[in-house]
Amino acid sequence: MESTLSVRDVLTTEYVGVSESDTVLDAVELMRDERASCVLVVRGSEPVGIMTEWDVLGLVADEGKPAMTTVSDYMTTPVITVTPDRSLADVATMMGRQNIRNVVVEDASGVLGVVTQRDVIAAAGSFQGAVTTSQSATGAIDQERPVDNPATPAVGDAVPNGGDEYSTQGVCEACGSLADSLRDANGKLVCADCRSI
Repeated sequence: MESTLSVRDVLTTEYVGVSESDTVLDAVELMRDERASCVLVVRGSEPVGIMTEWDVLGLVADEGKPAMTTVSDYMTTPVITVTPDRSLADVATMMGRQNIRNVVVEDASGVLGVVTQRDVIAAAGSFQGAVTTSQSATGAIDQERPVDNPATPAVGDAVPNGGDEYSTQGVCEACGSLADSLRDANGKLVCADCRSI
């Protein structure tokens, strides 16, 4: 992932907000309707918590009643916030270390949006395309294979992962850690440790 890519470049500005007094059932219906992995819990315009899919699974595991349980009972607090100018690579590392999938982006004016694990993964994939395109456009890679290494692919040859080291790096959807190599396993992008489980 490009180290100069900032949070501002990938944040989702349209997030789903709920209040502490809303029921978990109402929040889940919003999450489903908006295809969101989390809802931001706000008091006025101030974020006071976040409720994720994992929090909802906790309620189900506790055999709770979503229609009778308020969001405040299952939201995660405090809200982890970052500034929009922070490096995306730094935020991805923080998300992995703290085992979180979503961070709120704030500046002096208030909440600007949310960066999700999927945003980070999508940015890594976009960067791969940008690297391949810019190398082709600038001629950074010779059009012919070097004579001393005929196995080196020429531009335009099909190579695994687009031929660059950035294409599979991201945050594991199972454990939340930043991994150098992610692979699809049952519809999730997971690291080598989680693939073996």
